Amino acid sequence: MLIIWGRDNSVNVQKALWFCEEAGVDYERRDAGLHFGVVNTEPYRALNPNGLVPTIEDDGFILWESNAVVRYLASKHSKGALYPENLQARARADQWMDWSNTTFWPTIRPLFLGLIRTEPSKRDPTLIEQQRVATANICKTLDAHLSRNAFMGGDQFSIGDIPLGCSLWRWFAMPVERAPMPNLERWFDQLKERPAFRKIVLHPLT
Repeated sequence: MLIIWGRDNSVNVQKALWFCEEAGVDYERRDAGLHFGVVNTEPYRALNPNGLVPTIEDDGFILWESNAVVRYLASKHSKGALYPENLQARARADQWMDWSNTTFWPTIRPLFLGLIRTEPSKRDPTLIEQQRVATANICKTLDAHLSRNAFMGGDQFSIGDIPLGCSLWRWFAMPVERAPMPNLERWFDQLKERPAFRKIVLHPLT
């Protein structure tokens, strides 16, 4: 049985859970991180020296880093579907997975932490507004790409949509001003039609 360590409200854990639901992979999730603790214990650090989530155990194989986890599971369970066999299609999906981690999430994370994980009395309105504007601007890159593509990797839903789908839910769910972006909104509406996305990702932000 695949074991996924991590709390279900973690954006990175949701990537692995959403993939498993899409691909019909059986798994057991174990709470870890934030108020659950666990991640700083010696046994957990033996699995993941970073003390972060998710970490997976797959018949003795240990892996961490959310995008690596999704790629591994896709290669094992969903080659040709969620993980395209065509090298160029797969590379496009990989490109947007990495862009999500290196460019989009670092931009939206301070906004998310400032609004959702910070008590109202301790919020920094200037920082929040700066990050809202920065996130809105970077969303223009996504909107432009999706004006030419149905999904992040091309014509079909793939692992390229999973990291951004988890992150973009934070953007659409936060109480902030958002300019209309029809292509991005169309893409996100398509994700909301997927039962696995609704089950794993579309929950109140905490």
